[in-house]
Amino acid sequence: MNDYPEEYYQFFVHFNEGDYYTCHDLLEEIWMTDKSNLFLKGLLQMSVAIYHYEYGNVSGARLMMNAGKKYIQRYRPAFWGVDLERVHSFIENCLSIIPHDIEQLPYDCVNELPQLPSFYLNLEENNEKP
Repeated sequence: MNDYPEEYYQFFVHFNEGDYYTCHDLLEEIWMTDKSNLFLKGLLQMSVAIYHYEYGNVSGARLMMNAGKKYIQRYRPAFWGVDLERVHSFIENCLSIIPHDIEQLPYDCVNELPQLPSFYLNLEENNEKP
């Protein structure tokens, strides 16, 4: 079994519960100790994108989702127990759904935005870890 930082395991729990704000904090704590690990930054940006979208910051969601997509590319197809092909497909799907003609909506109008797909992250054994 791989020995990942405790915050990494907690990230999966919080992501799958939809607590994207906490996901950011957990991954940032790990990433700050190894800023060369752009894989973590990619997952962090993806989580931030979903958080922004849920609060009406559509342009921020687009920006962060594109950044997350960029950062995970060199780690595909799998890294640190994550199937990045699934993550890449999810990001592509989100980018096709996030409106391009809206910058921001007030929080009380976010239910008017198209809903992003459900996505659960799994930590798998036998995937590459540095």
